[in-house]
Amino acid sequence: MNVQLIIVFGLFAYAAFYIGRMLYRNLKPKKGKTCGSNCKCGVDFSDVQPTTQKAQ
Repeated sequence: MNVQLIIVFGLFAYAAFYIGRMLYRNLKPKKGKTCGSNCKCGVDFSDVQPTTQKAQ
């Protein structure tokens, strides 16, 4: 095999590994943490009664 072809395959394999690792780390659930955005995915609202506020 040509040395340049080996280098290209090596870089491609590294890039595929890097992208896969980034996706895995972003999609796996964090232990004891919520997602950090304002989506309320880690909050239980089952006990909260909805109320209306008067406009001022």
